[in-house]
Amino acid sequence: MKKFVTVFAAAVITAAALTACGGNKAAETTAAETAKSEAADTKADETQAETKEEAKADGELKTLTVGASPAPHAEILNAAKELLKEKGYDLKIVEYTDYVQPNLALDAGDMDANYFQHLPYLEQFCEERGTKLVSAAAIHYEPFGIYAGKAASLDDVSEGAKVAVPNDATNEARALLLLESQGLIKLKEGAGLKATKNDIAENPKKLDIYELEAAQIPRSLSDVDIAVINGNYAIDAGLKVDDALAIEDSESIGATTYGNVVAVQEGHENDDAIKALVEALESDTVKKYIEDTYAGAVVPLF
Repeated sequence: MKKFVTVFAAAVITAAALTACGGNKAAETTAAETAKSEAADTKADETQAETKEEAKADGELKTLTVGASPAPHAEILNAAKELLKEKGYDLKIVEYTDYVQPNLALDAGDMDANYFQHLPYLEQFCEERGTKLVSAAAIHYEPFGIYAGKAASLDDVSEGAKVAVPNDATNEARALLLLESQGLIKLKEGAGLKATKNDIAENPKKLDIYELEAAQIPRSLSDVDIAVINGNYAIDAGLKVDDALAIEDSESIGATTYGNVVAVQEGHENDDAIKALVEALESDTVKKYIEDTYAGAVVPLF
C-alpha cells in the first residue's frame, strides 16, 4: 500500500509539474486530491493495522492444560476460565475419573498442572511411583462424609455391618479417623494419618471394613451398610452434605490436612502460567462460586 501511495504521489507531482504553466488552480486541485487520497490510504492502513493487532492479541493466548476430576475440580476451573483469559491463557481442562492417570500424565509433561488431590496423596504417590510432582497451592478441602447404605442412621449400624472405605492409604486413614470420631471404632494411639484397618484397636460392633477404590464407593452404597465417601465423588454422585450421617469437623486433622492442591512438575511452581492459574483460583469470583454452588461440600482455603 505504501509503495502504491509513493508511486501515486510521484505521478501526481509529475503531472502537476507538466501543467504548472496552465495556472495555479490546477496544481492546487491536484494537490488537494493527492492529500485526500493519502489521508484515505492512511486511514485504511490504520484500520488494517488495528485488525492485525486484534488478531495478534487473540493468537497470543497461551494454552494452559490442567487435568481434573469432573466435580468439583473441573467445575471450579471452569469458573476461573474467563479470569485466565484476561491473563492471556486459554484454559484447557482434561477430565479424569481416577486418581492415577492425571499424575502420570503430568509427570510425563502432557499437561501443565492437575487439580484433583490432596497433599498427603500427592506425596505418597510420588514416593511410590518415583514421580517428581509438588504442590503449587492448596485451594480447598472437601469434608469426608459417612453416607447411608442399608443402615438409615449410625444408630442402625448393627454388629458385623459392612462399612466401605477408600482403599488408598491416605484416604483410608481419613475415613477411619472419621469413623473413630463417631465412636464406631478406636485406632491405635499414634496411628493418625497412616492408619489402616490393621490399626483398629477396638471394634465393638465387629464392623467389616470393606476397602474399595474410592470412585466406586458411591455406586456400592446399596451393597454396604454405610460408606465413607470422598467429597468430590459424593458430589459427582449427586450426594449432598445434608445427606451425610456425619461429616468431618472443620477443625479435624482430616479437614486441616487434606487441602486439595494444584500439582505441577517440580521446579515449575513459579512459572508465570502456574502463578496465573493459582491467582485465578484464589480470586473472589471463584470463592463466591464455590460457596454458592456447593453449600459446604467444598470449602475454600483462601
